[in-house]
Amino acid sequence: MTHDPLHHALLNARAPRYTSYPPADRFSDLIGSDTHQDWLRAIPSGSTLSLYVHVPYCRRLCWFCACRTQGARSDAPLEHYLDHLEREIAMIRAHLPDHIGIGALHLGGGTPTILSPDRLNRLGAMLRAAFPMDDATRVSVEIDPCDCDDARLDALMGLGMNRASIGVQDFDPSVQAAIGRQQSAERTVNMVLGLRARGVTSVNMDLLYGLPHQTGRRLARTLRTVLAMQPDRIALYGYAHVPWVARRQALIPEDALPTAQERLDLSDLARDILLASDYDAVGIDHFARQGDSLAQASREGRLRRNFQGYTTDPNPILLGIGPSAISRLPQGYVQNIAATAGWQQAVAQDNLPTARGVQMTPQDHTIAAVIEALMCYGRADLPALAGDATLATFCVARARAALARYPGAGRLQDGVLTLTDLRVARLVAQVFDTGGEGQQRRYSQAS
Repeated sequence: MTHDPLHHALLNARAPRYTSYPPADRFSDLIGSDTHQDWLRAIPSGSTLSLYVHVPYCRRLCWFCACRTQGARSDAPLEHYLDHLEREIAMIRAHLPDHIGIGALHLGGGTPTILSPDRLNRLGAMLRAAFPMDDATRVSVEIDPCDCDDARLDALMGLGMNRASIGVQDFDPSVQAAIGRQQSAERTVNMVLGLRARGVTSVNMDLLYGLPHQTGRRLARTLRTVLAMQPDRIALYGYAHVPWVARRQALIPEDALPTAQERLDLSDLARDILLASDYDAVGIDHFARQGDSLAQASREGRLRRNFQGYTTDPNPILLGIGPSAISRLPQGYVQNIAATAGWQQAVAQDNLPTARGVQMTPQDHTIAAVIEALMCYGRADLPALAGDATLATFCVARARAALARYPGAGRLQDGVLTLTDLRVARLVAQVFDTGGEGQQRRYSQAS
């Protein structure tokens, strides 16, 4: 790209990441536990659901992270967490129909592997007691190699793990020191070998560009180290510096962050290296080997996007369990109380720990479908996604407004909006986002 208005926008604009629409910052406390219960009861018998379990604890709090986490120096909080998680699971299950299936389970955090083998076994037992899981259930776990050992891996295999995601970010020592995360390549290699030896065939690695002290040479060296481990997928996220959201990010020296142009150059460099290494680009920030199910889903038009990023999960209902967890239901979204203490208090009183949410209108559902298509493929058939003439007219008007605001971003032909570069997807999506108009909100960089 040259220094044109579109290039300028990529360097300077800020936008939501659009892992959902409406984004979570639009959720309202007008949606509470009563509404949550009604929506759970309305799930039809025979539905297949997905589960997300949020483990909010970490032994170390990495400075770059904006996730809902807290430190745990002892194991006592972990036992209390599981006690309350079991009660929340029982409450959720009591509102669901008898005949449901579980297509996918994701353990995230925080650090799920902070749980001891015995606690992981307990977690698995309580989940299986409430929800029907079998060998076909896709079970993915976020793993910190610095807080995981063979016994934990064995326990995770007993839980049914068949997919794993390993946080890396960057292997350069100076970058690691600046983000508060020390992790050796050797420890990471051993974790990958342990997973492969146990039959895990889908291994993802999370990397970040735009970190302090990160240069093209350092990022290329990290990528070479990662590629030698042969992960099946790589998530390459742009570091979101949002210290007004995550106070720990104030520890990161802002003067060491790359400039906007340097950040864009790092993204281009990493993309070129991965594409030259036989990875397919998936969406705006994922890469997968051609034989991996994520790459296959992308080629076949089955790619989806949710709070964990890009996924092959086709289930329209996602139940979030644990502090801050978000559920996606046909009527809209609900989010649990974020603070662990508040979540525990609500659960102890036998209340669903719902803090807020949003009920979606037909227009919201259409905008969500358009944004997901743009974020996954850079292409949206607006009349087909809208379903009726009024919403189709609205979408076409928004598409024209987006192309007027960002000349060269794409083309509109016969109602089909096609982007020229997936890097502009968040910018174009923001034009469709009617809920953000006139709102003073602070987001991360759009590139």
